[in-house]
Amino acid sequence: MVILIVAVIALAIGVAMFTLLGGLGERAVAREGLELLDDYGVPTGVIDHREKELSSSVLSRLMPSTGGLASIGQKLTPAGYVERAKHKIVRSGDRSPNAVDRFLVVRVVTAIAAPVLFLAVFFLAPFKGFMAFALASLVGAVVFLWPDVRLSRAVEARELRITRELPSVLDLLTISVEAGLGFDQAVDRVIANVPGPLTDEFRRMLGETRAGMSRADAIRAMEARIDLPNVRSFLLAIIQADTFGVSIGRVLRAQAEEARIKRRQEAQERAMKAPVKMLLPIVFCIFPALFVVVLVPAVINIMNELA
Repeated sequence: MVILIVAVIALAIGVAMFTLLGGLGERAVAREGLELLDDYGVPTGVIDHREKELSSSVLSRLMPSTGGLASIGQKLTPAGYVERAKHKIVRSGDRSPNAVDRFLVVRVVTAIAAPVLFLAVFFLAPFKGFMAFALASLVGAVVFLWPDVRLSRAVEARELRITRELPSVLDLLTISVEAGLGFDQAVDRVIANVPGPLTDEFRRMLGETRAGMSRADAIRAMEARIDLPNVRSFLLAIIQADTFGVSIGRVLRAQAEEARIKRRQEAQERAMKAPVKMLLPIVFCIFPALFVVVLVPAVINIMNELA
């Protein structure tokens, strides 16, 4: 019964969050597609304000009502928490202008839901005492920490993809530059042939450069968005090569070799950690079952012989 109640409450919260923060824009997409047709006779200029509001996404229509929750989240969070969350959101690859407000809204909702679920589980649990308190604390802690954990996991997953893609991207950049292309043309070639979060950052960097920003400033902005040691050393080397007139091809080849060496070392480090990580499940999961299979028949035979 307790599990059913907790599941129903969690499902209701999940449906509410999906409806509130999903940002579904099917109607806007359908309208844009219809406007591309020649026979669609309603020009964009005569659409009234209500139709524009209804054709927008759910998130944009509900943001005025969630703005209060976002402001509450900014007031109640510790000093520097919003800036750290904003930096994490940027590192996770979310470029939506409402990403920080969405995160703060979810943070406020989970902060309100955590004590409610704690009390519900504590008073509705079939067992009382320490077990009920432990289960209620676990449920409340999971709900309260879920936004931060989910954001951290998104950052880790994206940074892992960038780390794995970096050697291949550097190899393609090196080959393109040594073949006679300029750095911007080589970046264009990489963007066209290697999809992924790293090339998305290269696309944004290239767009900022074409919009008038200097290459050094665009690369520093890219470094701040990614914030990985391997990528940082590569980008700083590009800035230095561009500043002092060093051949970018040599710098790229050296950085590609260094990236491959680091990836090999990280793989060896993970392989060396595997036996240590396997020790705990072996001792507590495999050895007891093995002892039961091996020793129980012998103990039964001994008991039968003694009887």
